[in-house]
Amino acid sequence: MSNINILWVDDEIDLLKPHIIFLEKKNYTVSTCTNGADAIDMIDEEQFDIVFLDENMPGISGLETLTEIKSKNANLPIIMITKSEEEYIMEDAIGNKIADYLIKPVNPNQILLSLKKNLDHSRLISEKTTSNYQQDFRKIAMDLSMVNSHDEWAELYQKLVYWEIELENINDQGMIEILESQKQEANAQFFKFIKKNYEDWFQGYDSPVLSHTLFKDVIVPNLDTDKGTLLVVIDNLRFDQWRVIEPLISDYYKKTKETAFYSILPTATQYARNAIFSGLMPSEMEKMYPNYWKNDTDEGGKNLHEDDFLAEQLKRLNLNIKHEYYKITNLRAGKQLADSYKSTKENDLTVIVYNFVDMLSHAKTEMAVIKELADDDKAYRSLTLSWFKNSPLMDILQKAQEMGQKLIITTDHGTINATAPTKVIGDKNISSNLRYKTGRSLSFNEKDVYAVQNPKDIFLPTINMNSSFIFAKEDLFFAYPNNYNHFVKYYKNTYQHGGISLEEMVIPCAILEPK
Repeated sequence: MSNINILWVDDEIDLLKPHIIFLEKKNYTVSTCTNGADAIDMIDEEQFDIVFLDENMPGISGLETLTEIKSKNANLPIIMITKSEEEYIMEDAIGNKIADYLIKPVNPNQILLSLKKNLDHSRLISEKTTSNYQQDFRKIAMDLSMVNSHDEWAELYQKLVYWEIELENINDQGMIEILESQKQEANAQFFKFIKKNYEDWFQGYDSPVLSHTLFKDVIVPNLDTDKGTLLVVIDNLRFDQWRVIEPLISDYYKKTKETAFYSILPTATQYARNAIFSGLMPSEMEKMYPNYWKNDTDEGGKNLHEDDFLAEQLKRLNLNIKHEYYKITNLRAGKQLADSYKSTKENDLTVIVYNFVDMLSHAKTEMAVIKELADDDKAYRSLTLSWFKNSPLMDILQKAQEMGQKLIITTDHGTINATAPTKVIGDKNISSNLRYKTGRSLSFNEKDVYAVQNPKDIFLPTINMNSSFIFAKEDLFFAYPNNYNHFVKYYKNTYQHGGISLEEMVIPCAILEPK
């Protein structure tokens, strides 16, 4: 503490001598002056860590001194001390970004607490966070050995996400590495759980909310047709990314409910998002709407009929509501919708599919600059937050709030940073995704995959006779023996989806009311 340098500015500084002695005994260095003009000069000449500033002084007022000091050193913490409790003084001081606000008479312990809060803040938070995670680590380790239901897995994954973001904020590398190993262990156990239980979910055994039941079970019961509802599906949004953008939304909306639901397999857009809008599993879509459904090996876009699927689902559910569907795949389209968004006010339901996060994950594979910017999950979250803060989607949400619309935000699946290859062999018609494969004569390492010989068992289409599906576990990606080293080098540490991991399968749906 010996190097903490305090400037105390008060026209009655002599009366504060006991406080100053108290601080000096605690090894703080205290410089004093009696007016704002001298304080401003001292700031120019000397380095201070924090300033105590009296609000009511002759000559330059405390608020004027505050403004002047902040113009010279915006990051210098200033604690305002005043006799007055008038609201406008408080508001002015807070508007000028004071660090704290104390009412006279102050006692030494108040002063000390304020110093610790402002100067020791990051160290105290760091120590507390580390200590709390160490306690929770043991509980998570116990839970990992016992967790045995989809609800428990969703809860455990959200706890891991919580600690990932908390530890990231204090930058404790040792603790972050421990958490990473817990996440790896969790994904290894989760893979076993899915392999054992996934097929049963389609036979009515304790199924979670899945992609194809989300609309009927979660979205429909929460529609507000009086003021209208905005449903936003952000493609490829993981729980951790949702957690970092959620505070921005909370300026305009309050969350009333949050559901962790499960993406169907494969955790890929053409399967999972079509399932959300149709309310059907892929094999049912293929059978009922052959004109809308395309398999992996078919030519053309695989998500061109979401609006049609949604209209058909609304009919099946006997929901006679006015709805509109928008898909945003570039900045220009986003800005156009933001500019014209108020025209949706007559809709009972407005649906927006927003495609940026998926584009970001694919760009990491193809562009060196994105590889640099999104080197790990922390950087990937940061990029997502930066995009969202400055995106037309943020403008749209503000307009929806002004119009009193309810907001539902969800996604189709998540993604995982694929770090290790597993070999696969198949005929030339094998599908191209790196986290799942479908086709005939697949040859693979059995311990690395969940293999489904009969796709109909999990309501997936059979592309041709004897075709099966395999899904990669944890953070593996499929690589062919041909040109193996080049392939592995190109795709290692890229974001992929389609397989089995907590990041890809356990995803958020949040219901929010306008503030």
